[in-house]
Amino acid sequence: MRTREIEVGTRGRRVVDVTEHVRAFASDAGRDGIVHLFLPHATAGLALMETGSGSEEDLEELVERILPRDDRYRHRHGSTGHGGDHLLPALVSPSLTLPVEDGRLVLGTWQSVVLVDPNRENDTRRLRLSFIEG
Repeated sequence: MRTREIEVGTRGRRVVDVTEHVRAFASDAGRDGIVHLFLPHATAGLALMETGSGSEEDLEELVERILPRDDRYRHRHGSTGHGGDHLLPALVSPSLTLPVEDGRLVLGTWQSVVLVDPNRENDTRRLRLSFIEG
């Protein structure tokens, strides 16, 4: 198993495309296997989705509707609404596992890997990538 950790800046963005980081990591392996992605954070997740067509903004709006930034949450440390940030990983998993064939990340035509981060109190995330040979 080979592992790398990268930092991803999320300042001013709630949905960040990290596909090229994952592609480069898979390419370095140069063989068949899987890439496991993990965010060691309590308020962020990973998803597969189409990007570049307005979907990122649609997802941001959906997260805001589901987890509004108000004072309804029992989890109250941080800014108003931060309790909702802690619910996100129950809806958007902090991990993904993706196939790799001959060093190429296998995704559908319109699929991209995105980091979803509604938390405005932390604008740097660590993404852990692990390659497991198959």
